[in-house]
Amino acid sequence: MTDTFQKQSVSTDLAHRMIAAAEEKAHEIGVPMNIAVVDESGVLKAFSRMDGAALLSVQIAQDKAYTAVGFGMPSHGWYDFIKDDPPLAAGAPSGIDRLVIFGGGYPITIDGAMVGAIGVSGGHYSQDQQVAEAGLAVAAGA
Repeated sequence: MTDTFQKQSVSTDLAHRMIAAAEEKAHEIGVPMNIAVVDESGVLKAFSRMDGAALLSVQIAQDKAYTAVGFGMPSHGWYDFIKDDPPLAAGAPSGIDRLVIFGGGYPITIDGAMVGAIGVSGGHYSQDQQVAEAGLAVAAGA
């Protein structure tokens, strides 16, 4: 048994390429977005607040990424996870700091390892998802 272990993490280069692809998609759909990439521990790695993106969405984008990496599932997966469980539905959103239960946050997985997450906020959550998926596609090709 060892006392340490190695972790994989998203590189700064990949984080910036993901943000660039997400920004391109946001421009395409005409909605300015806040885009966050966090490392495997949920710590902010790269961020973009596009011109005109909503101020309140700055923290939401980061929290979507944090949610995705913290639980290893997309933020929109939480709704289905808790909707039929009244105690969990009542307690999770108010009891788990930074939990977001609507779309726009996705874990980044490379070679079977979760290396970080991307979170996007600024439009309807369905638009946030489109923009996040554009960024995620860059990681899928990495």
